[in-house]
Amino acid sequence: MGKVFYTLKFKITIIYALLHAIFLVSCSRQPVYPAPPCQGSDVMINVELLKPESPNFFTYHYQRKNINFFVIKIDDKVLSFLDACEICYPRKLGYRFNNGYFTCRACNVRYSVSEVEKGFGSCFPIRLHGHLKDGKYIIPVSVLKEMADKF
Repeated sequence: MGKVFYTLKFKITIIYALLHAIFLVSCSRQPVYPAPPCQGSDVMINVELLKPESPNFFTYHYQRKNINFFVIKIDDKVLSFLDACEICYPRKLGYRFNNGYFTCRACNVRYSVSEVEKGFGSCFPIRLHGHLKDGKYIIPVSVLKEMADKF
């Protein structure tokens, strides 16, 4: 009876460990978002579609990499950032946004929308340079390609 019990306990422990590992891996993947609207060699985001203080996340596909970024309107300014923390980007987890707060999925640092430009400590999203023109926020695709190493 003792040997059977320990064999069964061992098998249950192995199954539990495998299921736990699968769960962690599935929760630790880089998110994939809708592709950004592109025109020629630019990403072009219609500013009218941006809700104040609510990020729109996108994934640009380049050389088998998913380059995630978000665009957000704050106080009548439109800003864009990589969905990657300056320090934690090697983990490729990005941010989640909930109830007006960004949270780094890697280190769990959390801060409000109003702090996104400044960041918090060493955790902050990497700024993407874009500009406004004729109601569109434009990010050159070349800028995204230059950031591919973060993904």
